[in-house]
Amino acid sequence: MDLSILIEKSVLVVILFSVSLAVAAYSTYAERKIAAFLQDRYGPDRAGPWGLLQPLADGGKMFFKEEIIPNASDKFLFILGPCIFMTTALMTSAAIPWGKSLHLFGRDISLQVANLNIGILYIFAIVSIGVYGIMIGGWASNNKFALLGAIRASSQMISYELAMGMAIIALLLTSNSLSIRDIVDQQAGFHWNVFYQPLGFIIFLVCAFAECNRTPFDLPETETELVGGYHTEYSSMKLGLYLFAEYTNMFISSAVISCLYFGGYHFPFIDSLNLPQNVAAIISVFVLFAKVCFFIFFFMWIRWTLPRFRYDQLMRLGWQMLLPLAIVNVLITGAWLTYFK
Repeated sequence: MDLSILIEKSVLVVILFSVSLAVAAYSTYAERKIAAFLQDRYGPDRAGPWGLLQPLADGGKMFFKEEIIPNASDKFLFILGPCIFMTTALMTSAAIPWGKSLHLFGRDISLQVANLNIGILYIFAIVSIGVYGIMIGGWASNNKFALLGAIRASSQMISYELAMGMAIIALLLTSNSLSIRDIVDQQAGFHWNVFYQPLGFIIFLVCAFAECNRTPFDLPETETELVGGYHTEYSSMKLGLYLFAEYTNMFISSAVISCLYFGGYHFPFIDSLNLPQNVAAIISVFVLFAKVCFFIFFFMWIRWTLPRFRYDQLMRLGWQMLLPLAIVNVLITGAWLTYFK
């Protein structure tokens, strides 16, 4: 591999890793501020101006808390579980195009770690591995409540991944590509896929809530039933990795939704302007992050608005409603492309 390409990708990986962690950290701050706004209270306002240093205080608390590993646990798997979950959450960002190419040092630099021609399959594969992090964490604790939470989380993620996959198949039929950058570039202007796949978008969005264990799908962590879910026995930064991974998954899910259905880094009127390449690239990054921030806010808004489902309601929604709707959506899309386009 060319040394300059290696350096370019390494710098991009470091930046993306740092941004993902920063977004995950300040998503916890935004979560509490949005909850406070919806519930007519203040939220964090002691650590720094407007409470902006609260995530740093929480991180310091996590690092300095006592490290506890249960005697009856499988210690190797107990440590491995949160590592797998956090690693898979960060790896999914590699296939997402974060903006148009920059022109620096006499060459075009792609703002994407890996422009894979099977980018969607890569994301689904990595997300599927994340299930092992949850299952291992619950099983290695040797705690029946943690194990029950892990089983719930695993069955929930697997069942909703099926409907999500079928929703993606309908999108792939219209785009004829598995590359996320190709799908984003096809939506230049105002040709957003949400207008052509509204049902697919709704199914994908609901499944994203379930994949991220967000309310009303946070059954793996129900305090009234399972004490604290699959990470009941975890403390210190091991618990922090699980919590950070959940917010990182929400960030990446928002980015994927923006890229697949809302044009990614494209925006009407800006695309039609003849801006210099680097200016257009910087604006495109801000456009994508604005869309991501909107969906993160939407995730949090739903959490503090809707009550939690019962577990039988959750599984019935996934298997008896979303999956059949996703299959019907694929059939309608295929028929429309075959006979009317």
